[in-house]
Amino acid sequence: MNRLCEILNIKYPIIQGGMAWIATAELAAAVSNAGGLGIIGAGNAPADIVEKEIIKAKELTNKPFGVNVMLISPFVDDIMELIIKHDIKVITTGAGNPGKYMPMLKEKDIKVIPVVPSVALAKRMQKNGADAIIVEGTEAGGHIGELSTMVLVPQICDVVDIPVVAAGGIVDGRGIAASFALGAQAVQIGTRFVCSTESIAHDNYKEAIINAKDRDAIVTGRSTGHPVRLLKNKLAKDMIKLEKQNEDPKKIEELGVGSLRKAVIEGDVKDGSIMSGQVAGMINDIKSCEEIITDMMNMTKEVISNLKF
Repeated sequence: MNRLCEILNIKYPIIQGGMAWIATAELAAAVSNAGGLGIIGAGNAPADIVEKEIIKAKELTNKPFGVNVMLISPFVDDIMELIIKHDIKVITTGAGNPGKYMPMLKEKDIKVIPVVPSVALAKRMQKNGADAIIVEGTEAGGHIGELSTMVLVPQICDVVDIPVVAAGGIVDGRGIAASFALGAQAVQIGTRFVCSTESIAHDNYKEAIINAKDRDAIVTGRSTGHPVRLLKNKLAKDMIKLEKQNEDPKKIEELGVGSLRKAVIEGDVKDGSIMSGQVAGMINDIKSCEEIITDMMNMTKEVISNLKF
């Protein structure tokens, strides 16, 4: 068992991504029951909705699980209080700096693992008291940075002392083994878990990922300063068209409002946002989280054992 597995009290060094609308209690509990760390994605949901998911997850698993907190959520203060109320042991954070909340979280011995897209932010998170950091490359789905996982992970591993979790572009044991070689102690995986039997994502959403080719996960919103990786469809093409026309960024962002829910819940894969990482082209089936994690760990061991120099 490595250092991060000990810190999080998990069997395997796999953290599930805190994907809005998709990272529900069902998915989080399934990942945790399979030996990883399941995560409930709070997104922009109000506290009462998140609380229902936490209560449900506790009914589905007795293993550790966490909550992903979006720091730009209008309900972030309520979510933090909820995490303390329900004795959640670990949180991952995105879209901001959790420094403001560190004292109250540390007082309750809650592990804080921010997602970072750069070396500078990684250093700042360590200074602020983060227990580990998730280093997310641009290959990931959803909101992304500019640097790739391959170059970002080792640079951050070289300058921090806390455990590093590699994220972005990881879908199987080959990616996990590569992440270890780069210096990471664990991986965060999102898109692969979308295509699990326990994922509540609409079948149309899952099929879109399964049918995706290597170049189908594209980026929109670079001109607005909020780049998002999603699969090619009418929505993506419309957004890129507006960007090329130098439209007002607000108009472009308005086009995306509510589009993730439209895809995940309603199954609208034409005008909905099918957020997905570049690994979509490597996903060909739907399996249980237990099967996914077992396959990943078996392949990781096989890859490492077959290395020859």
